[in-house]
Amino acid sequence: MNPDNPVIKLCLQGTQAELLRQIEQARSFYQQAWRAAQDDYEACIAAHYMARHQDDPHERLHWNQVALDRANAVTDDSVEEFYPSLFLNMGRSYELLGDADEASRYYNLAAELGVIHQAD
Repeated sequence: MNPDNPVIKLCLQGTQAELLRQIEQARSFYQQAWRAAQDDYEACIAAHYMARHQDDPHERLHWNQVALDRANAVTDDSVEEFYPSLFLNMGRSYELLGDADEASRYYNLAAELGVIHQAD
């Protein structure tokens, strides 16, 4: 990832706010990143971060699905390294919604890429 990219900068600022437990400020940075996204790559990253602090599990699933859809729309290999995390997040979203079959499907996709889900 290019740390000079404006969307990535905003997401990094959001992460810093998270570390300081300033969740509302983090959400603001992630929303700014979403609005600033210019292509599928940037939108994938911004949506991934938007999902992080959604209070409603349906909204969390929505943003994780947007991130995955945008990753799938990227035509080069710039998002390949994101897929394990995207799949784990989709699995967790389905787990929170009580859909064990879909959760397992996404956890298995992550495992196929070498990342094993660690149960809470």
